[in-house]
Amino acid sequence: MKLKLFRFTIAVITAVSIPKLSAQEPPQPSANSVPPPAPTSVTAPAPAFAVPDLTPLGVSALAANCAACHGTNGNSVGGAISGLAGIDREYLISQMKLFKEGKRTATLMHQIAKGYSDAEVAAMATYFAEQKKQRQ
Repeated sequence: MKLKLFRFTIAVITAVSIPKLSAQEPPQPSANSVPPPAPTSVTAPAPAFAVPDLTPLGVSALAANCAACHGTNGNSVGGAISGLAGIDREYLISQMKLFKEGKRTATLMHQIAKGYSDAEVAAMATYFAEQKKQRQ
C-alpha cells in the first residue's frame, strides 16, 4: 500500500512539475541591461625553454653545441673542419646568415643554423671571437 501511495505521489509531482519547467522561457534582457562581455582568447606565455639564455653561462652552453665538430671553445683538432676560436665576429654572423638562408650549403650547418635566433648567433659570434686560437 505504501509503495502504491509513493508511486502515485511521484506521478502527481512529475505531472505537475514537468509542464511548468518546459513552459518557462529564458529571461529576456531589458533595455537597460548590459550585454555580457565577449569571450576573449588568452595566449599562454612562451615556455621558459623558448627564451634564449644570453648570460655568459648560457652563451658558453650554446657554444658547447659546436664543440663536436669545431672543437672545444672553437679550437678544431685535425683541421678537417675549421675552428671558430678567434674568428671575426661579423664574418661568423654573415656565414651563419648564409647557412640559415640556404645560400651556403654544408652537410649539417645549413640545418643547424636554422635552430638559432639572430640574438643567439650574435652572442656565440662574440664568444668565439673572444676565444684564444690554440696552435696545434
